[in-house]
Amino acid sequence: MARNVKHNIPKLYVIKIAKWFMLFMPFMIPFFEDNGLQLSQISILKAIYSISIVALEIPSGYLADILGRKRTLLLGSVLGFLGFGIYSFSYGFAGFLIAEIVLGFGQSLISGADSAMLFDTLNDLKRKNEYVKYEGRIISIGNLAETVAGIVGGLLVGISLRFPYYVQTAVAFTAIPAALTLVEPVRNNKMLSAGFKHILQIVRYSLFDHKELRWNIIHSSVIGAATLTMATLIVQPYLLLIDVPLFYFGIIWPALNLTVGAVALYAYRVERKLQKAKSLLIITIFIPLGYIALSQVVSYWGIVILFIFYIARGFATPILKDYINQLTDSSVRATVLSVRNFVIRIFFAIIAPFIGWYSDIFSLEGAALIAGLIFLLFAGISLIMQLKLIRSHQ
Repeated sequence: MARNVKHNIPKLYVIKIAKWFMLFMPFMIPFFEDNGLQLSQISILKAIYSISIVALEIPSGYLADILGRKRTLLLGSVLGFLGFGIYSFSYGFAGFLIAEIVLGFGQSLISGADSAMLFDTLNDLKRKNEYVKYEGRIISIGNLAETVAGIVGGLLVGISLRFPYYVQTAVAFTAIPAALTLVEPVRNNKMLSAGFKHILQIVRYSLFDHKELRWNIIHSSVIGAATLTMATLIVQPYLLLIDVPLFYFGIIWPALNLTVGAVALYAYRVERKLQKAKSLLIITIFIPLGYIALSQVVSYWGIVILFIFYIARGFATPILKDYINQLTDSSVRATVLSVRNFVIRIFFAIIAPFIGWYSDIFSLEGAALIAGLIFLLFAGISLIMQLKLIRSHQ
């Protein structure tokens, strides 16, 4: 079994690359506008995409626990291929809407199942203590893929705004053979009674019954929502605020992604030296502090702050996932990871509209300050609860 299972890891790399090699991303808005869509319609499409992810986030993780990680990853890969295929041959809102829903469902099926597959594979190889190392590598590969895709996409868009979507469809297809040849690791195959009731039982176990797991999920979700909000609503508007020429967006954005990838690659080594309590403290301080610092520094020095924030992001992501994995049984791991992703999306859905509204009505600096204080409050509370539990176990 071990000889076969070890090949899962490079195949997970391929799935990650297919997921994050987003050729279209730097030119998404011009593509929509070229097809007659207004900004309000584009916003609706992105909102529906998020809703489709949230709708299936936890059920998809449960599906991975019931049907297996391989089948779920395969289905998600197929939907990703179909979604970009629909995009390639659509010319209006209705077609794009169908594509966004299909892509959202595909994203949900892969989310959680990929991390669960990695952890179970390493566990089967008697190397589960190396999870942070390999999760960091996968995150690094994903960010590198996103960086290279931005450069390659810039060349492809010279042909047409639609051409990157054609190539994106081919890239998405590469995940299908990779998922198809995965080997399901040996795991705790407890009898799982498929059904919505059991999903609720796992959610209750994750967020209510298991105190240590609950506060790990909450803390990880707050930090995850903070990094998502920064990437989505703060970085590019801030660069515009300090008058960075658009040309340099294509340099700064890939550089930030490379920073996350490089740090994630070595996060496990730093965490081993610091241990859990100190690692959590650093993450809790530096992520919200990035928002607060940006609100006070409106100059090119803010770019340095962004890089410090992305260093903290690269450290936090694999570490926080590992803490959840270590507390979770393999029979429900994908579902629990999906609970985490679900909470992140909910937290983001609540705070993002407010941050966007405040930026438009008042200022981006004020929005960043409020966001930083909110994230600091919730991350601080969950940190205190985790530290109490850590001390009680000592």
